[in-house]
Amino acid sequence: MDLQGKVAVVTGSGRGLGLAYARALAAAGAAVVVNDIDADVADAAVRAITADGGKAVGVVAAVGDSEAAEQLTEAAVREFGRLDVLVTNAGILRDRVLWKMTDDDFDSVVKVHLRGTFTCARAAAVRMREQGEGGRLILISSPAGQRGNFGQTNYAAAKAGIVAMARTWALELARAGITVNAVVPVAATAMTKTIPAFAPAIEEAERTGAPLPDWLRKDEGLGTVDDVAGLITFLASDTAKDVTGQAIGIGGDRLALWAHPTETAVAFADGGWSADAIGERWHDGVGAEPQTYGIPAPKAPEA
Repeated sequence: MDLQGKVAVVTGSGRGLGLAYARALAAAGAAVVVNDIDADVADAAVRAITADGGKAVGVVAAVGDSEAAEQLTEAAVREFGRLDVLVTNAGILRDRVLWKMTDDDFDSVVKVHLRGTFTCARAAAVRMREQGEGGRLILISSPAGQRGNFGQTNYAAAKAGIVAMARTWALELARAGITVNAVVPVAATAMTKTIPAFAPAIEEAERTGAPLPDWLRKDEGLGTVDDVAGLITFLASDTAKDVTGQAIGIGGDRLALWAHPTETAVAFADGGWSADAIGERWHDGVGAEPQTYGIPAPKAPEA
């Protein structure tokens, strides 16, 4: 993919998945605005990109408020003259079960993930519409937002909201030639290394440099952060100019298209449904095959 002449902002790109996205975009020719809350981390990311021959500048800002969003957009225009691509990757975790989750646990995660995606996308959309040449909004979601996950009320709700915003903005920005998609990544990161079924294989791969085993890369769709980056580059490119409003999963050897919520069973009753009528017909009617919920527990092959 050739992204020469394009300018991208990647939030939360000092390390991990965000850094992989920024490096991949730069390797394809885009100039990149790197963002992190730690100046040393942001500087190191910029150095890594420029050492590989890419163009990058760092912005230290905590994503969430409008001021940070404007700062990122203004840096792209000031340093590189325009803005073509936004990747909203910044995020934090404050995992707790419902009865132990505090207001701050909830609000802080929603502020960074959901509000931060909104404020950054709004600032980018304003600039892209002014330029009149289209653009790309690539919003990072999560399997937790698609299925729910134990202990992640805040995170799952925010990530589900991000997919809903992608579908809404795809409608609103279509006439401006701006595509909007949600990416649902799975990769070996500090977070996934805490999952007992994954940890031994990830640690062994890191120790030896060997690839992750097939059961992880295929069955679980989990690989390295670099395995995810190709989708970001594709969505940023002209090749993906007609791809919008989608939730796309990627990880390891797996690329997937997530379905949007749809009715799976329907029943009708003349005059409407009373509580008693629903109770009488639920288990052998609409509710006969209930939907699953939660991310399925990973299963390592037996030795």
